[in-house]
This record gives sequence, C-alpha cells and structure tokens, in this order.
Amino acid sequence: MDERATGIILRVRPLTESSLIVHWLTEDLGRINTVGKGARKPKSVLHGKLDLYFRGEFSFVRSRRSELHNLRELKLLETHAELRRDLQKIRLLAYITNLIEQTTELDTPIAETCERFNSLLEHLLQHEAQPRIVFAFELKHLSDLGLQPNLDESSKDADVRSLISQLADCTWSEIAKLKATRAQVKSIQQFLHGFLIYHIDRLPKGRAAALKMLE
Repeated sequence: MDERATGIILRVRPLTESSLIVHWLTEDLGRINTVGKGARKPKSVLHGKLDLYFRGEFSFVRSRRSELHNLRELKLLETHAELRRDLQKIRLLAYITNLIEQTTELDTPIAETCERFNSLLEHLLQHEAQPRIVFAFELKHLSDLGLQPNLDESSKDADVRSLISQLADCTWSEIAKLKATRAQVKSIQQFLHGFLIYHIDRLPKGRAAALKMLE
C-alpha cells in the first residue's frame, strides 16, 4: 500500500545506471530512504525531480526486506536552486546533514529537526553562510537530543556564554545580526568541537569544510 509524505531531499546517489537512492527528511516520518527505480531515464515520471534540497510531496511503498523503500510519485513544491550555486552553503548543509544522520534513527519522527532544516534553507536563500549558523544548528539540535550545554559550569567568559545562549535560542534572522569578535567565534567553535565529541562519540564529517570561512 502506498504511503505519502512531504520532505526534503538530503542525499541522492546512483544505485544502477537507471535508478537512484534518495534520502529524505520528512515532516511526519523522520528520515526515509527510497529507491527511484528508472529515475535516470528520460521518460520516467521522476526524471529531473530528484536533486539536493528539493522539497516535495511523494508516495512510496515500504520494503519488507530493507530500509530502501520504493519511490512511486513526486510532486515538487520547491527546488531551492540558488543554494546549489553556492559552494559554502552546500558545505554547510552537507555537514548539518551528516550531523542529523549521525544522531537520529531512520523511520523515527523528528518534526522539530525537519521544521528547522526547512527554515534554514529559506534563510540561506537570502543570506550568506556564516559560522554562527553551524553553531546555532548544533546547539538547537543538541537541545532536541537533551544534550544542551550547561553554561553555568563552563569556563568561558560571560560574553561568550551569552553568545552561546543567543545562538541556541534566537531565530535565524536574529542570529545573522549578532555581533561577535573573531576570538569569540573561535572560542565557540572549540567549545562545541569538544562538546560534540564527548556527547556523540565522534565529530560528524564535514565540520571543517563547513567552517572554512573562518580561515
């Protein structure tokens, strides 16, 4: 029986010469992996509809044998084309995708994460990639996991602790306007680097590339 969902494409990779594996972040079902059989063929109903950060309504049939479900139909809602023209934004989103995948289970609802990722895509259409976006997403996601830092026990100075609190609580537009020195940004980067390793065992791939603008 067909199921329906609305989601964002996090990853696309070839399976065969004609088929694609598509990883979704959905509003109701969490992360879902599907196979678009024949999607690379020009006459396929899926041809040209599967790319990074496309958002759409899709139908699929669950597999009884694997975590790869059969993608049937897709109605595109947004393509976020501008994002794929900016390498730093792609790096940032690739790292955030790795963070989400490392810390969540397949087929498990994560509505707040999906909503936040959606809002971040919309923000990045109008604003530059900034290190503070990486830090803010990390902090907000850690909070969802029940792993928010206890800043009262931190050795960081008051200004840095205040910035961390604002990154955790503010909207993307408010975060874009925050003022911070280079030294404060580096301090937050190092703090979260250690915090992530301690609490989720290893740093998700791509963080250095996502923060390349700090160099």
